Amino acid sequence: MDVFGEALKDQFLNPPAETLWVHNSYDEPEEMPVDVYFRPEDEMPELELRAMELCKGKTLDVGAGVGSHALILQKRGLDITGMDISATAVAIMEKRGLKKVLEGDILNYTADTYDTLLFMMNGIGLTGTITGLTSFLEKVKVMLNPGGQLIFDSSDLSYLYQAIELPAKGYFGEVSFRYEYKSTKGSWFKWIYVDQQTLKNIATKKGWKVEVIFEDESDQYLARLSLPK
Repeated sequence: MDVFGEALKDQFLNPPAETLWVHNSYDEPEEMPVDVYFRPEDEMPELELRAMELCKGKTLDVGAGVGSHALILQKRGLDITGMDISATAVAIMEKRGLKKVLEGDILNYTADTYDTLLFMMNGIGLTGTITGLTSFLEKVKVMLNPGGQLIFDSSDLSYLYQAIELPAKGYFGEVSFRYEYKSTKGSWFKWIYVDQQTLKNIATKKGWKVEVIFEDESDQYLARLSLPK
């Protein structure tokens, strides 16, 4: 069952949705306000506004959710497509007026090429692990047109381990999540938050130019990756 999609559907059709809980592998479950996915532009943080300003050319918004960022870019005249793995989210994007939508998994997608791949709200985390991220940064090169770019945000999770020991195995930014909505729990899935230095080490070895465009006070940062022409 698409637990996350059910919460989005309720928020879209009959707001407010009930509480969406996010279970994680490192702490107690956290409440996720569903309305955050429907924010208008004037409620978005500076990091997300800056990310949208960087978008150019034919753009794919990966993990677009209900299309809040994609709709803004569409209004600005950008050639934008919203992609999500959730069929419910894709249907909502379409109903909200996004003209180009795709249901699919970027990890298996090979159908087209783009000038910009945009991953908002730590969307790059869908690569799951350091190994997954490393593989993706190689594979995704064929999805970019000459001069193309990846734009995404992530975070340094080392602050979580100030009072507890770092994980005995694996990278500390590799975590697991699952959603719970109306007492129904979804399956666990892997996610990764990558600190700036680790990202730079991995990406430069794969031939990417890495720019950190913006940082906030919560250890979040916005990165742009591009390939030398």
